[in-house]
Amino acid sequence: MKTTEKISEAVVRRLPVYLRYLAELLGNGVQTVSSQDLGRRLDLNPAQIRKDLAYFGDFGKKGIGYDVEYLIEKIRHILKLDRDIAVVLVGAGNLGKALSNYNAYLNDNMRIVALFDSQPGIIGTAINNLTVQPMEEMVGTVQTQHVRVGIITVPGSEAQKVADDLVNAGVEAILSFAPAIIKVKDGVRVHYADFTTELQSLAFYLE
Repeated sequence: MKTTEKISEAVVRRLPVYLRYLAELLGNGVQTVSSQDLGRRLDLNPAQIRKDLAYFGDFGKKGIGYDVEYLIEKIRHILKLDRDIAVVLVGAGNLGKALSNYNAYLNDNMRIVALFDSQPGIIGTAINNLTVQPMEEMVGTVQTQHVRVGIITVPGSEAQKVADDLVNAGVEAILSFAPAIIKVKDGVRVHYADFTTELQSLAFYLE
């Protein structure tokens, strides 16, 4: 990987897109793919794909393209998906429940290992073979299970407190579905998934 040039967030966000399509190709028995083929399928410039991958190494062969299985292995390594990554989810309401059920489709190395909620009616219920735990157990669970990623699906008014607890327990990255801006210390990464803002931005493009 190049260490003298900063890798942009846009590049990192495209890698899982490449990985998903490569996995489809491998499942269909395709052994090699060119950047042109990838570009047509993903509606991206082939030169951009080659540039993205070149940040991390020389994975293709001129006139042949990329070995699909080899490139999957390399992208998984770049994204650190070749090691176990434990995830916890805080907020087991309707959205949290849906995400927990989606857990079955995540890569085996990156899985939701624990669920938490503050509602007495939700605590103790089972979702996709996981029992919802009370919030009081979150810090201890994060530490004992060496959790590195947290998902927040609580109301916006509770998001900062939950984020603080996760970070203090040792979580290094947070995916927040809460409608609120979260402030965390340097070294902790926060990504937001906001359905409302995504829909509102789509409205701009309507005729």
